[in-house]
Amino acid sequence: MRPILRNKFYLYLTEFFAGMAVMAVELGASRLLAPYFSSSQIVWTIIIGTIMIAMALGNIYGGRSADRDPNPDRLYRRILIAAVWIALIPVLGKYVILGISGVMIFSVNANYLIWAAFAACMVVFVYPLFLLGTVTPSLAKYTMENLEDNASIIGRLGAANTIGSIIGTFVPTFVSIPAVGTAITFLIFAGVLLVLALVYFFSARVKRVSSIAAIILFLLSCVLGWRSDFAFWKSDLVYEGESIYNYLQVEETDNSIILSTNVLFGVQSVMRKDQSLTGMYYDYAMAAPFMAGIEEKSLPGENGKTEDDFRILVLGMGTGTYASQCTRYYPDIRVEGVEIDEKITQLAHRYFDLPEDLPVSTYDGRAWLNAADSRYDVIMVDAYQDITIPFQMSSVEFFTLVRGHLKEDGVMVVNLNMRSDTEGNINQYLADTIASVFPEVLTVDVPYNTNRELFASCSENLTETLMRNADLCGDPELSGLLERIAANLVPYIGGNRIVTDDKAPVELLGMRVIDDLIHDELSWYKALYEEEGLSGILQDIL
Repeated sequence: MRPILRNKFYLYLTEFFAGMAVMAVELGASRLLAPYFSSSQIVWTIIIGTIMIAMALGNIYGGRSADRDPNPDRLYRRILIAAVWIALIPVLGKYVILGISGVMIFSVNANYLIWAAFAACMVVFVYPLFLLGTVTPSLAKYTMENLEDNASIIGRLGAANTIGSIIGTFVPTFVSIPAVGTAITFLIFAGVLLVLALVYFFSARVKRVSSIAAIILFLLSCVLGWRSDFAFWKSDLVYEGESIYNYLQVEETDNSIILSTNVLFGVQSVMRKDQSLTGMYYDYAMAAPFMAGIEEKSLPGENGKTEDDFRILVLGMGTGTYASQCTRYYPDIRVEGVEIDEKITQLAHRYFDLPEDLPVSTYDGRAWLNAADSRYDVIMVDAYQDITIPFQMSSVEFFTLVRGHLKEDGVMVVNLNMRSDTEGNINQYLADTIASVFPEVLTVDVPYNTNRELFASCSENLTETLMRNADLCGDPELSGLLERIAANLVPYIGGNRIVTDDKAPVELLGMRVIDDLIHDELSWYKALYEEEGLSGILQDIL
């Protein structure tokens, strides 16, 4: 036994840091994969599942290895390799993920995101976590001198691992990832493992060449990986960073400022520099205030109402595209928003000209409604989490709560992304659920993208009210848009696909639609590859 291990303290310390590193890598994995595959529950399931596979295999191998040759040098060599591997993830991980995604284009016909995310996890994360999985059974072999206290020793090892895991869970989420990012978080915990192994080898005066090589590789990783740009092929980003909830990307073009979160395809918020309409679903959602009679309510009359009596609530504020449009046309209305990610609100003020005096609550939308007692003319629901709606904001219980916060003639507008004509798609479930709560439901498709706007109210004749108020609108561009929306509104007849708090398979439903969209897009690239080869694809991308 090496002198450093004789009092067993270092063995428990090893168990502690191994447990901490495993959880830190797991959380880092979710952030590394999120820009490419989203951070949905499905991706989390893949991450947890592959890590459990790695740990299980590591436990088996570690136990057999310790029984065959109980030399602690072998364990700390594995920790050394794991440390170097984890340090290299910020440097090489994104390229490996993109390479795997490229291979999957030509080898997978269904469930592309699932298989690509699974393959990426297996290649990038399984091996170092397999090595860390060997720690516990190996340490049990080294710490146990007799059978009288074997249960106590196993208990102490388990406690050390669990305490380390707790710290490895909270520190990345609340401290290191928001403060310094995912890349440096990987480097921090890789450095902890590296120091652990180096202290052992230098005290034992063995494996010095391997230790020096590991130090060099770690330092190179620090130099090359400390600033990991996920979208490294883009040159027009004005901001790229992370918050507690999201990977965030702000892109500037000649005409617009655009926010994307977690997935590199799709737009979460957009602002036109000339303050014109965006041409996207935010414009179509402008029909909701007119369905609620904004023009008629602002006319002088016996009720004495003024424009500032008209109230709009936006759940899923983002950078405030919709709120800013509403206040631009009607400066005196009262608009407020709820946005769970405070960093997005900060970006809204910095890049998207969100008025400082427009109130935004940093809160979950449903929790905020539970605590609020105000009533609104319009409530917009646009609370997407990556590629799907959070389940707690898609159920009959949630929409009943929204209905309770609407005025008698109020209107709820919901952005339904991932439009699909496939039977039993996520939008049919959401529309059926909403129709079970509201007697009047209308939908309209937004041209040239995958969005569909849904309007719901307890008031009837929404189309007629929209037309009357559109005629009173003083802006010709907006008035023309409202007339086109009114001409294309389709009444929705509800079915029996009801989403509840207890049963809300929104992630699986959303993944099916995404898979169909990706399949259609990849079919084009497959055809291009067959005609022009790899050079044709590269030329199209570049």
